[in-house]
Amino acid sequence: MTQDVRRPLAGKVALVAGGTRGGGRGIAVELGAAGATVYVTGRSSSAGRSALDRPETIEETAERITAAGGLGIAVRTDHSRPDEVRALVDRIASDQDGRLDVLVNSVWGGDPLTDWEHPLWEQDVDTGLRLLRQAVETHVITSRYALPLLVARKSGLVVEVTDGNTARYRGSFFYDMAKSAVIRLAVAQAAELKPHGVAAVAITPGFLRSEAMLEHFGVTEDNWREAASQDPNFAHSETPAYLGRAVAALAADPDVMAKSGRALATWGLYREYGFTDADGTQPDFAAHWAENLAEQYGPLGDPL
Repeated sequence: MTQDVRRPLAGKVALVAGGTRGGGRGIAVELGAAGATVYVTGRSSSAGRSALDRPETIEETAERITAAGGLGIAVRTDHSRPDEVRALVDRIASDQDGRLDVLVNSVWGGDPLTDWEHPLWEQDVDTGLRLLRQAVETHVITSRYALPLLVARKSGLVVEVTDGNTARYRGSFFYDMAKSAVIRLAVAQAAELKPHGVAAVAITPGFLRSEAMLEHFGVTEDNWREAASQDPNFAHSETPAYLGRAVAALAADPDVMAKSGRALATWGLYREYGFTDADGTQPDFAAHWAENLAEQYGPLGDPL
C-alpha cells in the first residue's frame, strides 16, 4: 500500500500524555494532522480544572486533533496515579486491538513549583520533590504501562519532551534535575527497547510560544511580535506546532531507529525534515543563541 504523503500516520495510534496545552497540545494536533488517532490526556478537562487552574482542556485538544484531520480522543488521566494510567492503557488496547505506535511523555505542570530565585539550600524541599514527582515520576509510570503495547508490535516511537538538549545548567536546581532526568529516561528506554525495534528519543523546542508564555507577555498569537519590545529573544520564538511537526516527522520516519537514544531539537530537525512553523518560518533558536547570546552566557552546549 502506498503511503499518503499528506497523512503519513494514517492508521497509526498515538498517546500524548500531558496534551492539554503547550508543547503537548502542539504535538497531539500535528500527529492528528498527519492522520493519526491520538489519545490525549491530562488533568484539565471540561469536568474540572487541575491545580494549575488554567482554562485549556483535553477536550479542546481532542477537537483540534479531529479538525486537523486525525481522530482525537480525550481521556482525563492523572499520570501520577498508576491505577489511572493502567486503565488508560487498557482502554487503548481494547479500542485499538492492542495497537499503539507512538507514546509521547509530555507531562509537566511544574511552572508554579519552580523556584528561580534561590539555590538548593534555600529552597523548600517538599516543593522541589513535588516538581520531580510531577515531571519525572509521571513519565516513568506512563512508560511502564504503555511500553508493552509497543514491544508487542516490535515497532514504534517513544518521545520524551524536555527543555534543552545539552548538559548546560538550566538555572534552577529542581528544574534542571527534572529536564535532565527526562533526557536520561529516553536514553534508558532506548537501550531496553532496541532489541524490540522500538525507538526512544528526547526532544526540546526552542523558545516556546505557549499559551502561558503569550499570557506572560500580555499578547496573543495574532500580535505576539509586539512582545519583542519586552524581550528581544521572543522574536525568535516558535509555536507548539513547530515542536508537533518535528515529532510527526520523527514518527513517520522509517529510519527513526538511527536516532534512538538521542536528545534532539526542533532547530536541528527542521533542516533534515523540512517542516515549517505555523506561519511558514523555520525558527532556529540555537543559531540565534550563537549569534546573540553566547558571548554573554556562554555556548548553548553540546548535544547529549
